[in-house]
Amino acid sequence: MLRVLLLLLLVIGLVDGRLPSALQERVLPEYFQRDATSPTAFSLNVSSCPGYTLTALQNTKTGLIAQLDLAGPACNAFGTDIANLTLEVTYDSDTRLHVNIFDTAKSQFTVPSSVISLPPAPETSHKNSSDLVFNYDPTPFAFWITRRSDPGAQPLFDTRTASLPPTPIPPLNASDPSTAFDGFPLVFEDAYLQLASALPKGANVYGLGEVVASSGFRRDVGTDGGVGTIQTMWARDKQDPFDQNIYGSHSIYLEHRFNESTKRSQSHGVFLFNAAGSDILLQTPPSSPVSLIEYRLIGGTLDFYFFSGPSPQKVIEQYGEVIGFPTWQPAWGFGFHLCRWGYKDVNDTKEQVTKMREAGIPLEVQWTDIDLYHAVRDFTADPVSFPPNEMRALIQELAANNQHYIPIVDAAVAHQSNSSDLYAPYLRGAELDTFIKNPDGSEYIGQVWPGYTVFPDWFAPNTEQYWTEALRNWSTLGIEFSGIWLDMNEISSFCNGSCGTGANWSDTSLGFALPGDPGMLITEYPEGYNATISGPSGNLTVNGTLTYGAGSAGTQSTFQKRGTGAANESDLDLSAPPYAIHNGNGPTWVSTLATNATHFGGLVELDTHNLWGMMESKTTHLALQSIQPGKRPFIIARSTFPSSGKWTGHWLGDNFSKWQYMALSIQGVLQFQIYQIPMVGADTCGFQDNTDEELCNRWMQLSAFVPFYRNHNQRGALSQEPYRWDSVANASKTAIGIRYQLLPYWYTLFANASQFGSPPVRALFYEFPDEPELFNIDTQFLVGRDLLVTPVLTPNVSTVDGILPGRGHAVWRDWYTHDVVNGSVGTPTTLAAPLGHINVHVRDGAALLLHAQPGYTTTETRAGPFSLLVTLSPDGTAFGSAYLDDGETLPPTPSRTLEFHAAAGALHIVSAGTYSVGPKLQNITVLGTPKPGRVQVDGKTVESWEYLSAQEKLVVGPLALDLNGGATISWE
Repeated sequence: MLRVLLLLLLVIGLVDGRLPSALQERVLPEYFQRDATSPTAFSLNVSSCPGYTLTALQNTKTGLIAQLDLAGPACNAFGTDIANLTLEVTYDSDTRLHVNIFDTAKSQFTVPSSVISLPPAPETSHKNSSDLVFNYDPTPFAFWITRRSDPGAQPLFDTRTASLPPTPIPPLNASDPSTAFDGFPLVFEDAYLQLASALPKGANVYGLGEVVASSGFRRDVGTDGGVGTIQTMWARDKQDPFDQNIYGSHSIYLEHRFNESTKRSQSHGVFLFNAAGSDILLQTPPSSPVSLIEYRLIGGTLDFYFFSGPSPQKVIEQYGEVIGFPTWQPAWGFGFHLCRWGYKDVNDTKEQVTKMREAGIPLEVQWTDIDLYHAVRDFTADPVSFPPNEMRALIQELAANNQHYIPIVDAAVAHQSNSSDLYAPYLRGAELDTFIKNPDGSEYIGQVWPGYTVFPDWFAPNTEQYWTEALRNWSTLGIEFSGIWLDMNEISSFCNGSCGTGANWSDTSLGFALPGDPGMLITEYPEGYNATISGPSGNLTVNGTLTYGAGSAGTQSTFQKRGTGAANESDLDLSAPPYAIHNGNGPTWVSTLATNATHFGGLVELDTHNLWGMMESKTTHLALQSIQPGKRPFIIARSTFPSSGKWTGHWLGDNFSKWQYMALSIQGVLQFQIYQIPMVGADTCGFQDNTDEELCNRWMQLSAFVPFYRNHNQRGALSQEPYRWDSVANASKTAIGIRYQLLPYWYTLFANASQFGSPPVRALFYEFPDEPELFNIDTQFLVGRDLLVTPVLTPNVSTVDGILPGRGHAVWRDWYTHDVVNGSVGTPTTLAAPLGHINVHVRDGAALLLHAQPGYTTTETRAGPFSLLVTLSPDGTAFGSAYLDDGETLPPTPSRTLEFHAAAGALHIVSAGTYSVGPKLQNITVLGTPKPGRVQVDGKTVESWEYLSAQEKLVVGPLALDLNGGATISWE
């Protein structure tokens, strides 16, 4: 009873983001012992902080190094001022500048190179050739970054006080004193770092996440009616709230600047490499001529990388050169995936596979959620519901049909319940000393699905061995997985502190009901659907009557932006730093590990918290390489950090079956392209609540055009497999058919991502950077440079408005009809969009290698012949490329690159590489050409062609061109 009361009081205390100190000591007394060496009080105000003075400057071949000394009496605002800092400036390349400010004694935590390997120092000098120039004032020290190519422009990054608004600036949110700006000095304390930079007023800023941002893909900087942004970096298990920290932490932003005089744009990027909990504020104070960004961190150093672009794509690629390019994806990963929390047994799971095939809806990968587990324990299979031998039979049947299987792995490992509990994953981990500890060296014991749990310590030397053994033993048991799904790895715990220390470990109760249990029925439906009138089916119509709007106005819900709680509180210790970041859960230790939980080598959770999910992904990736030698690991993880893309993909978490969340999934996909984690997508049709036929219809089509394509929903909700409604089944088959035709295009985009860091999915302004009307668009997107996707994102409509970018200089053709679409210039065009139809347009100047006919699986599709779609520009030219290999072997592996060049009535195919392409090129479609008199292939006239004048379309075929060599197709 006391525990329940304390948890209730905890929830009440979190309303304003903090707990009363007396309750803190009752809930977590061991975490509130003050460090005797720290000051008894801090000023909680930076206005008196003196900043630093630059001394001992030394120019180096690659940059400079200098000392920064505290310029006056210590202010000790939120920690103890560090008197001596080192400044290192390195011109890494002509497009990248590295500015690192760190404590000279190197006592602050920095991410070990064994965890994330960054590029080494350059061997040649770029000081005089870099487009980025480091400028500085020595007293008080400040720096600013300019372009060598445009020295008179506003700096890209500018920390000078004179460039920032005058202070003090009162709180912009009256309920949150921390939204005040007391001053803009450089502050470098043991528990608090601060640095601010001026931005152009109303700057176009993208990135800084993970977040479901109410402002959309473009971040709110406090202009145009916005309130600004407080982006907190603290990994958190929370079901997709607005404007709060959630699963991952990525302190990279892309800024896109438009010059009103020249009407041209340039982009640059800024990355802070720091794992500490932090707030990053974007704001425009009243009457200020500039906007600003301010970093407030509770640890670490100020380790900045600047990227010169100047295009958005180049910024993203340059960021990838620092933190690593994305992992190579297996070809089957681009297929359609199906999952559900709530499949009751192996037969229920198998039924979904059968029903999907009976409906003719392609299914590539069947997943299972925690239903699979015995006693909800990792690396097990329930002997009654999911017997290992029956699971093996199902998985092998899937494999025989060129399909795949993926199970879930939760972050927490069950603690043994008693001395006779022979749960091998716990016992082996304890034997190898692989679990996180309390400060006194005992096991840290939290609580997750199986009850009391321990947590792997990825810093411990034996953990990779332990994790590999556990996964291999699971596969040997019968769970012969093709890939792994990593969940709850923020890391999540249902209690606060090491609640299992000294507890009754046999108590596996959670103290709360699960969705679908009595008292936890799922009753919410999408906007406009009233189950009390239309029944619980979610159908589009009931007895011929439209369900949308029945008994209500049928309007969409609106989701409010979050408020911010009070953040400044004195007399706190290292488990609750004096500067309280705006963690949505309040104190940093709520619903996760205590911040003094201890890792190998004496590292503490306060410093390493944001790394846990990425390190689990890395360890799992290396384990799969050992278990499945030579194969590309396929992993989808929830919590991410810079460099996660080297090891895993990502899904956008526990979203809702709401129209707005479908729309918001686009900004999520676009965010993760910046973060170099391109294999990303949302739970299609929504995870939480009930979907309905119309929403699921539209969402299944939208998700067919994003990289990771999975339908997944929660226990107790309405079943939403796409075969459940005829209209959804038909829409899904159409969309998946297009996706599978486009597999060579998707595969090439991801090969470019893995080799060069190029983003497969792009905001419209990436390709059309000088069109300001596109800077805020996130209801449409581009796949590569050539495909424009305009989904329906609202209910009960049969049209959709979308911009056709290019201002009339780009020619867009309908994917389905090949007709030219004559759209409005610079403003939205209304497009027909009946239920079941998603608008897709192809850009002129493109040459797309396609599969001629989609098969049921990617394997069957890849075995069939190719086709080629060429859309000529007005000058008669087009270009495209394709990357081909076996789709599963880890590169370097035999591969082939094809290039398609069209000009002057001829198409030249150039083929290079060592991979032998089996399927032939069956037909070629050329759009935008006059009717020819004859068609030739390699100089020989062919008669197998036709011409459709309405689309200026030439179709040549059937052919059987070997793509292992070159060819020329001409028409005149």
